[in-house]
Amino acid sequence: VTSIRPGAGGIAEEDLQEQTTKRNITTADTLMDLLRNCFPPNIIQAGLQQYKTELVYPGEDESMDMDTGATIDPADKSTWMFKSAWSNGTNILGLVIFSIVTGVAIAMCGEDGKPLLHFFESVSIVMMKVTTWIIHLAPIGVCFLVAGQLLEMKDIGGEFLKLGWYFFTVLLGLFIHGLIVLPTIYGLATRSLPFRFIANMGNPLATAFGTASSSATLPVTINALEEKNGVDPKIARFVLPIGATINMDGTALYEAVAALFIAQMNGINPNIGQVIAISITATAASIGAAGIPQAGLVTMVMVLDTVGLPSEAVSLILSIDWLLDRFRTAINVLGDSLGAGIVAHLSKGELEELERVEEPQLEMINVKKENGKVNEAMSN
Repeated sequence: VTSIRPGAGGIAEEDLQEQTTKRNITTADTLMDLLRNCFPPNIIQAGLQQYKTELVYPGEDESMDMDTGATIDPADKSTWMFKSAWSNGTNILGLVIFSIVTGVAIAMCGEDGKPLLHFFESVSIVMMKVTTWIIHLAPIGVCFLVAGQLLEMKDIGGEFLKLGWYFFTVLLGLFIHGLIVLPTIYGLATRSLPFRFIANMGNPLATAFGTASSSATLPVTINALEEKNGVDPKIARFVLPIGATINMDGTALYEAVAALFIAQMNGINPNIGQVIAISITATAASIGAAGIPQAGLVTMVMVLDTVGLPSEAVSLILSIDWLLDRFRTAINVLGDSLGAGIVAHLSKGELEELERVEEPQLEMINVKKENGKVNEAMSN
């Protein structure tokens, strides 16, 4: 993304920097703010605000800190004074960390934690119903959002050209990840070629592309793994449901590209610290994305808020998100399948040992059943 720069639309690097509204911040401060936001002081505040460090511009002349006697150089931001500030926006990282800790605590409490678990499950069901109502109105809302963005554009043709480059960049990243990175990891882990394995997953990949939902594709994926690729049902039915919920590698890649694209669209050229922050946040947010169509847009807004980018700009990419969603869902399903194949290969010895242990037990159960039938026949 930083090489192709789809949001810059071919603008020279010097011109892009001139358009940039610089925020006085260093790479170290960006990464430390990311870490601080993981542990919010107040969970209610985390739903409304996030922490950020602001550097105080000392002016054009060199000065001295009255408290420490240190020299403040306007050309060196590491010498500037700084202050803490709270910006409006959801602290998604803090909420994710709080949710993980709460979930672990509920699991460890056993029966005592079930009332709280049922409460959160009930809230989730109600919110999904409300989300379903909103999704039914989404086409109308998207129409007006895109129309509003079009009216603000000075060069509509140029903006659509940027969207075209964005579409190409996302597809290039997804294909590199899905056709090079994932098969290479599978080949190194299993010491075998991944082509036949991937070819056997054609039906699940087509279903994922058609439904844009990894959860809806789950039964087809399980069947293909068990019937065509010979993955043990114990592995397939354990790994795939977890992968359909957590392993959203295609969504994480898409959200990182979209965030960088929106930054470039707004004349912001992210530094290496901001790129790392966006990547980490997109990966963390994708874990919480539901396995339903266009669920990545919800976490996309959270990623933009976390790194201080305008979340309103997400309306521009809504016009092509429906198609990109199908490609990234196919990559999600492919990643889950290859992951299950790797786990099955690494667990082959344990599975064989388990079968040897279970076989005598099954024989004893069958003998007891046969004896019971004989006794019942003799009594009759």
